[in-house]
Amino acid sequence: MKIQDIMTRDPETVTPEATVREAAQIMLREEVGIIPVVAGSGDNRLVGVITDRDIAIRCVAEGRDSSCKVRDAMSSGEITTCRQSDDVDSLMQAMRTEKVRRIPIVDDRGSLLGIVAQADIALKVHDPQRAGRTIEGISERGGRHAR
Repeated sequence: MKIQDIMTRDPETVTPEATVREAAQIMLREEVGIIPVVAGSGDNRLVGVITDRDIAIRCVAEGRDSSCKVRDAMSSGEITTCRQSDDVDSLMQAMRTEKVRRIPIVDDRGSLLGIVAQADIALKVHDPQRAGRTIEGISERGGRHAR
């Protein structure tokens, strides 16, 4: 099975200049806990992600208000991504290794195409044992983004 078979295509995005309030409103409307951050309007290159946890830890816990910019709260740098033509097994391995519940899907230029969430694995991978191992691995403590 390929990632393109289970990914959510064209997720909502924000730019680094958006406010965390705008990101949180998208999360509320879309019922998601992550928003990919792209370079700019018309430039869909992935530059990071912002999660509900990022907002809580890097904005609220530090005493900032919701007008703080996404660039100040987002995870950036070495964001784990996959390609839509990759095998789902490689995606599940990346999720276990990185301890992340969602992985952006990009093309060869780094432009955002979609996203795969833990729920996609649970609902669309037709091997309960493989899906269960992935979810168990994701749920262990640690990972590069644990801050």
